[in-house]
Amino acid sequence: MANYITKEGMQYLRRRVQKLIKERPTVIKQVVTAREMGDLSENAEYHAARERQRFLENEYNHLKKRLDHLQVIDTTNIPKDAVRFGARVLIKELNSDSTRKVRLVGVDEIFETEDEYKRTSILSPVGKPMIGKKIGDKFTVNAPIGKREFEILEIK
Repeated sequence: MANYITKEGMQYLRRRVQKLIKERPTVIKQVVTAREMGDLSENAEYHAARERQRFLENEYNHLKKRLDHLQVIDTTNIPKDAVRFGARVLIKELNSDSTRKVRLVGVDEIFETEDEYKRTSILSPVGKPMIGKKIGDKFTVNAPIGKREFEILEIK
């Protein structure tokens, strides 16, 4: 299940790869410019530019590798009778009566979105015990602060 991703998640990752590709020439130019300033052992601009270049290349290589192994799941055809991958779920913590909206997604797509649902990995301590639950079902999360009980209120 760790290799699943939603269509939106895949689009986001592809846009991120394109952004990294566009940023490459600028970073390379910064490295060259900083190198021309002289002594590299005490050249903070050079070291910062090289660090940025390493970060950019590492992220690019990681994303390219992951994209080859991800399977896009069309969540529009998944039944909403139980919590499954891609589901938007309203849950209530029973101890505090607080509610939160979560969307179960793959591990590669935990990023901020503009909708009201917080992206939660299907493999996370909150996401994993939710799988297969129906409206009204309760589940327990083993958190560092102790066990937390939740109830499924809504599945979209």
